[in-house]
Amino acid sequence: LPGTSEALLASLAVAPVAPWWLLLAVASVANVAGSCVNWAMGRAVAAGRRLLPGGGKGLQRAEAFWSRWGKWSLLASWVPVIGDPLTIVAGLFRVPFWQFVAIVAVAKTARYVAVIAAVAWW
Repeated sequence: LPGTSEALLASLAVAPVAPWWLLLAVASVANVAGSCVNWAMGRAVAAGRRLLPGGGKGLQRAEAFWSRWGKWSLLASWVPVIGDPLTIVAGLFRVPFWQFVAIVAVAKTARYVAVIAAVAWW
């Protein structure tokens, strides 16, 4: 569910169960790993593009979006609801895995840094 990882991280940061850097590392690695599964699903679907919802129109919209924003749209992979589809589309359009991981790791780690900073400030 959207927002659940942030809520869990915030609650763990409030209750001093582990150092903040360890919470950040575990949350970031786990979330990036989940995105890697999405990327792999996109790669698997790439072989059967005609099976995508909306047929050709859905694929054309995705291609138009990707041609405009490309791999840099993955900086929004942390955003609930749209982040997961972005990571699937990255696999579909064959973003190299190392580039995918680097961009997604920056985006998702930045989100968790913001959560921990907000909790520390509060």
